[in-house]
Amino acid sequence: MTDPTTDRVFAEPLGQIGPFEFNDAVASVFDDMIERSVPGYRSIVMQTGMLAAKFAVPHTACYDLGSSLGATTLSMRHQIAQHHKQASRHIPIIALDTSEAMLTRMRTRIADDINPVPVHTKLADITNFEYEAHSVAVLNFTLQFVPLSVRAATMQSIADRMIPGGALILSEKIAFKNTEQQQLLTTMYENFKRANGYSELEISQKRDALENVLIPETLDEHKSRLLNCGFKSVEVWFQCFNFASLVAIR
Repeated sequence: MTDPTTDRVFAEPLGQIGPFEFNDAVASVFDDMIERSVPGYRSIVMQTGMLAAKFAVPHTACYDLGSSLGATTLSMRHQIAQHHKQASRHIPIIALDTSEAMLTRMRTRIADDINPVPVHTKLADITNFEYEAHSVAVLNFTLQFVPLSVRAATMQSIADRMIPGGALILSEKIAFKNTEQQQLLTTMYENFKRANGYSELEISQKRDALENVLIPETLDEHKSRLLNCGFKSVEVWFQCFNFASLVAIR
């Protein structure tokens, strides 16, 4: 009998493949889906929590933007509680997502997690949210789903409310200008998915569903945008194939 938490969203032939959505079917298997689809996902989540704890400042917020099922929020929460002790109750995490299906499951996980760090979940769009003063903002595989036309304005609105010395952590699927490099890393990524048990049909159908929904950019494009928003430094701290995570210091 198939485990209901195993990703089989694209396992059967689909007559018509619609745009990828973070609906209930995806939310119910998302843990399995993202771990089998994103190289280094566990390391990124764990170390994002560590970075958040380093830069978090009491009486400012920490944002998890595009929080999905809350893996990054929980990692941030545990690390902040460990490193800030009593002050951790004054470092709220605000988790935003546009999917109610994701947030419903996340809220259950947060409720089951005994921890002094406050967590507030909000059904909201990061492109038109009114941010409060914050020391940390995390976008783990979120910006790639934001329309290109509003990415700069979205990042600027986040940067404008971040305190000096704060940090933004941005994890994304990335593109490459060099055609041979793009082809090599795409092939390696698809091999990674095959090694994790995805069939050719699943790889193909999900690729079609994500076309024009997930739009990757180059590392240079991400770095340039962040510097233009006022971040004083931007560095890649993790990369595996065509997935990378950057840390930008305000």
